This record gives sequence, structure tokens and C-alpha cells, in this order.
Amino acid sequence: MTVTVVTDSAAALPPDLVAGYDIRVVPLVLNVGADRYRDGEISLDELVRRFDEPISTAAPSPGEFATVMADGLRSGPVVTLTLAAGMSSTHDSAKLAAKLVSDADPRAPADGGPDVAVLDTGTAAGAQALVVLAAARAAAEGADQYDVVATAERVAGRVRLAASVADLERLAASGRVPDAARWIGDRLGVRPLFEFRDGRARPLRPAFSADAALDRIVQRCAAGAGGGARLHVTVLHALNPDAAATLAERVQALSPASFLVGPFSPVMVAHTGRGLAGLAWWWE
Repeated sequence: MTVTVVTDSAAALPPDLVAGYDIRVVPLVLNVGADRYRDGEISLDELVRRFDEPISTAAPSPGEFATVMADGLRSGPVVTLTLAAGMSSTHDSAKLAAKLVSDADPRAPADGGPDVAVLDTGTAAGAQALVVLAAARAAAEGADQYDVVATAERVAGRVRLAASVADLERLAASGRVPDAARWIGDRLGVRPLFEFRDGRARPLRPAFSADAALDRIVQRCAAGAGGGARLHVTVLHALNPDAAATLAERVQALSPASFLVGPFSPVMVAHTGRGLAGLAWWWE
């Protein structure tokens, strides 16, 4: 039986990889003024034009997850990988959906294990994408549900994400960046750097220019290399293709085994604003 991998739209996976690995993506919700959108239903240009309106995001409902999970169960077990539980109620929504679907499904796994497994990746964006892709590749190679979950857990434990932000206003408003980091960026004119781990953004020592910030990010990625280790890396950005191109060029010097560029979806841009650029990676 084929294992179906499900995730949420915070992973910002490129559409060709979603289709190629038959990954099921459940969109988060974006509220802009009085309008409600599923992630992807509003263009990034329109979202930016409406930044002066009240903007908030919400997790998919358990019902939305349950519909996708139930469809996946037609071909075998399901593994659902969510963004960090500390960032969103998406993980809780997925867990409730898994219980609803499992209770309603008359088929019981022969080994007594769950037919729908739900895992908190502990991260988001490009780092979440790397966890999802590793799991999807394992599933495509014929791994069973246990091995797909084990692969996701292994990569989630190794994946890192570091980024620089041009404008801290939206991140500060979201509550995901400490006020001290906002003060540094606003008052001293430096380029803030952050690492995302344990479900939250943590400030790193700032850089004194955008170019220096990109160099520091690549250096952090390179620092994890070991003898014979293979690099899997995602360049991530929020409406900052020039910085993404620079990072892509510099990280190629590390000869990555897998590489992709993951522009942020509207839901992620709603939190970061425009200008974020960074890397997510893990060494295999």
C-alpha cells in the first residue's frame, strides 16, 4: 500500500514537487480586512497593497484536514506533517482530524498502529518543505508508514533555517520576533538575522549590510558539513528574488545533493512582510 504524505501550505512547496510526489497540501486561511481567503487565493501583489488593513491567519479546520486524509486512506496509510505547533493551531487541527477519520474508518491496521500518523515538524517554510520532501521520497520508494514517519522525524531533528529580514514591522506585529530585535533593526540600522528552531524565531548577531547577512547565512549552512555529508537545501524568500538568486549562487559552492527555491506563500508573507531571504538545510 502506498503511503500518502499530507502537509499544510506553510511549507510553500513548489507545485511541480507537490504534483511529482502526489503530496496533499491543506491550505491555511488568510483574513485580509473583511475578506477570507484560502492560502493561494489572493495574489502577493494584492496582499502587499492591502498591508494597511487588518491581516491575520488561521489554521485549516479539522474538517479540511479530514477530507484530505480520508481521500489518502483510499490507497493506504497517511502521514501528516504540520508546521510547528508553537506557531499555529494547525497541528492540533490535524490531530483532531486524524482521530475523526480513524474512528470513522472501519478498516483497522493489522499491527494496531494508527492509519493516520500526525507529526509536528517543529519548523515552517523551507525547513518544513525539506522534512515533507524527505518523507515523500521515502514513500515514493516504497517505504511503509513506520519508515516514512522515522524519516520525517530524523530530518526534522536535523533541519535548520536561518534568514535575514529587511523590514521587521510585520514580524514584530505577529509576536514571533522579540521586541529587542525589532529595536535593533529600527534604531541601529543593522540587518537583523534570525534562526528558526523549537517552533520560534530566535535573533542571531545582526549583520551590517544585506550582503554580509547573506554571507553569514551561507556560512552557518556550511558549518554543519562533515566528511562525506550530503547537503539538502532550500533557498526561501518573501518577495525578494534578487537576494534569493544571490543565495542560490553562493550555496552552489557547497555542491548540494538537492536544491530548490521556495518563494513564500501569501500566508507566510502576511507574517514576514516583503524582503525576507534565507536558507533551510540539513546534512545527510
